[in-house]
Amino acid sequence: MHFDKPTYTVRKAKKKDIPKGVYTKDPVSGEIVFNKEVEDNLMVVPKSGHHFPIGARARIARLFDAGTFAEADAGVKSSDPLKFVDSQAYPERIKRYEKDSGLPEAVISGTGKIHGIEVSVAVMDFKFCGGAMGAAAGEKITRAIEAALTKKIPCIIFSASGGARMQEGIYSLMQMAKTSAALGRLAEARLPFISVLTHPTMGGVTASFATLGDVIIAEPGALVGFAGARVIKDTTKQTLPAGFQTAEFLLKHGLIDQIVSRLELRDRLRDVLLALHVKKKSAAPVAAKT
Repeated sequence: MHFDKPTYTVRKAKKKDIPKGVYTKDPVSGEIVFNKEVEDNLMVVPKSGHHFPIGARARIARLFDAGTFAEADAGVKSSDPLKFVDSQAYPERIKRYEKDSGLPEAVISGTGKIHGIEVSVAVMDFKFCGGAMGAAAGEKITRAIEAALTKKIPCIIFSASGGARMQEGIYSLMQMAKTSAALGRLAEARLPFISVLTHPTMGGVTASFATLGDVIIAEPGALVGFAGARVIKDTTKQTLPAGFQTAEFLLKHGLIDQIVSRLELRDRLRDVLLALHVKKKSAAPVAAKT
């Protein structure tokens, strides 16, 4: 006898796509984490403690006492002093940086209060041109330092930069001396300057204001240096120590004073500000009694 083989219809289940922007891979543990969970935790992975970059405005919102931050010099923006053109005209690049980052420049500055302590702050944002320091960025940082001097309050600068902005040539490099000179005046007035190094802090920023703090704090795992590792190796013809440009290596060798998690930074800044401010005031010359 002949039997026909039964016919089966197999339904193919439609694969559900994972919505983009919902999950992120933790580079330390390899685990998949919810973006919302990381965002709510100041862009720090809860389990591993890995620090993802955080935007300047998001950092400011969580750093200062509610409603106390007042932005300054928002109108200071990049110009095109050299009429620079490579594959694209510099002004067109600036427009793209503004659109991609949602920022007018690589630095947001202003004044606000941390646990009731008023400070002047400048926060760099890597999303705008890789945080490259041009004339406008240097001007905003300098004005933040001068505001601290005028108001007689501490200054805090958060660095995140690939270095100088090549499209502005010498005008960019001049910002190294300009910001350093302003910090010299701040030191003469015995006002505290705290430098916070985030990932990455490189080039002319490292070679100027970023490493001139009364206290230098770094976030865990931050890359800090002047030239890149490959450039240094090719120049010196030497094998470099593993991780020699990490915050942890630099803490061990004395360039950095503390490594502080972003989750603890607000409270740590309060403690350092209180200690420095008291020290600075007590170090001021006392007028002789008559």
